[in-house]
Amino acid sequence: MRLKSNLIDGFQVFAVTGVNTVSFAITATDEAKEGLLGFAVERGTNGRKPVFRPGFKVFKSVVPKPTKATRVSTRDHPVQSFVWDDFTAEPDSEYVYRFHPLRGTPKNLDRSAMPVEIRVRTEPLFSDNEHDIFFNRGVASSQAYARKFDNKRPDDPRVPEKKRAEMRRWLSRDLDDGILAFIKSAEHGDTLLCCFYEFRYRPVVDALTAAIDRGVDVQVIIDAKVNASKRKDKKTGKIVLVESFPREDNLRMIAAAEFPMDRIKLRQARKSNIHHNKFMVLVKGKKQRPCEVWTGSTNISDGGIHGQTNVGHWVRNGAVAKSFQAYWELLSTDPGGQTGDDRSTVMRKNREFEEAVEAIQDVPVIVKDLPRGVSTVFSPRTALKVLETYFELIDKAKSVACITLAFGVAKGLNAKLMDNRPEDQIIFMLLEKEDKPRPPRKTGLKGKKPRKKLPPFVKLTARNNVYQAFGSFLPRDPLYQWIREETNAQRLQLNQHVTYIHSKFLLVDPLGDDPIVVTGSANFSEASTTGNDENMLIIRGDRRVADIYFTEFNRLFNHYYFRAVHQQSAGVSRGTGRDTLFLRETPAEWLAGYKPGALRAKRVQMFAQMKGFAVV
Repeated sequence: MRLKSNLIDGFQVFAVTGVNTVSFAITATDEAKEGLLGFAVERGTNGRKPVFRPGFKVFKSVVPKPTKATRVSTRDHPVQSFVWDDFTAEPDSEYVYRFHPLRGTPKNLDRSAMPVEIRVRTEPLFSDNEHDIFFNRGVASSQAYARKFDNKRPDDPRVPEKKRAEMRRWLSRDLDDGILAFIKSAEHGDTLLCCFYEFRYRPVVDALTAAIDRGVDVQVIIDAKVNASKRKDKKTGKIVLVESFPREDNLRMIAAAEFPMDRIKLRQARKSNIHHNKFMVLVKGKKQRPCEVWTGSTNISDGGIHGQTNVGHWVRNGAVAKSFQAYWELLSTDPGGQTGDDRSTVMRKNREFEEAVEAIQDVPVIVKDLPRGVSTVFSPRTALKVLETYFELIDKAKSVACITLAFGVAKGLNAKLMDNRPEDQIIFMLLEKEDKPRPPRKTGLKGKKPRKKLPPFVKLTARNNVYQAFGSFLPRDPLYQWIREETNAQRLQLNQHVTYIHSKFLLVDPLGDDPIVVTGSANFSEASTTGNDENMLIIRGDRRVADIYFTEFNRLFNHYYFRAVHQQSAGVSRGTGRDTLFLRETPAEWLAGYKPGALRAKRVQMFAQMKGFAVV
């Protein structure tokens, strides 16, 4: 939901609500900015008196040496920003927010200005809408976790079981609830068609077993390719066997949970590719009518739900479910080249498989031809046209594009954006790792030609109107009041390949009147387009969906942007950036960050130019 307040003494508040998240921006006239030290923020709900929200930074002249035990309120240590977010909201709840302009001096604040009030309602977690969307917390490396759980691990046997369960609930937020609710919605006589890369999270396996017991026809395709390999152990120097992944983990879970093997279909062909889907199709009743789909980026694993960033997407759309059913039925035949096939047979089978995938739904590759509503995209495909369309969407965005990238910036996207200028659309990228030059590639073995050199590395930056954040945490050197994030996503070791940013979604003009959301299992890469089994949704024109994804992207980007900046500056010089952890003592100091062309000013304009809002 998009809202804006009335104009009060030169200030106006804009808000976008998600399920657990509300994002705000404040515009102010030059006159309103005079003497402004920031905003005290109150929040109230259910008729209760509003309470001032906690602050994180302090005035150095008031609290010169904050510690990790320091707790302050925005009433005394205001928000010095025209963009603010509340990531602690509850679903389907009404709130009133009051933004109080503060003037005066840090030790003698003037609170006489009239507050700007705005009333909002968050989106329900479960609804009767076409789409419900579930994000996990995705931030084990956070101040909130460190303070709430004293940096303990959720698998630490010294922690009481009740507390460990609370840790996991916090990390999952409502993602596991969404998965389990989808399964529980299947009734006697229904069918659940499942397709999973990883199938090793016991609560989901047990829920599917329970569905079988109540008369649901459950069929599960799992990635079971044989891809075992040998490698040299770095510590011992010995050659060790690396078992097939995720095949062996999946089969161990099936055996441990006593899940019936006659309900399992092994996906073993094309063993050099990843069978990367994570979806379920609900087919209803005697007529076997496909009606609903669960999809997204979430692997059925402990790490998928409690570790890295992930999203689950519940779609109530018969046409979408029918397409997913057709894709499932194709995959159930284990198509593509098999072990033992000769080269020509492999090529023929793979081509036939790719063409059959593309035949499920015709996807326009010209941006203007993308239909409103929901389109499905399945992989592998014969060419990269769909991937190029995604990159074209970003390049042609009118105002803003946001994208999560688990495996770096694809060269095709980098090439598209290299000619972008600071006055073009603003682009936010949330990456697993910092985008930087890769180490030199080794030359070929003795007697063989050396490998081709990589093209020169060119990083997208503010000069291209591109802003990047990447997975990171506050390490052993805590910054004043900031607590060491010891239980970071790396230390949890829940994930083998992607530690922080595993979600795969793209937002194009999310605050416009015609937003586009692309979401699913594919990593916006060549491999995920022409190699792996993958699925994506393209959702055009649904503002509610765009608002939920946009506010969650804000949450994740802001969280990791702060940590990424700290990580990049940590080695520059001792003490670099530490003063920025304090509030500025004068208006001129903090308002300087909002000069025209600055990132902060651009973010305010994103909200001020949004479409489809209500005045409250």
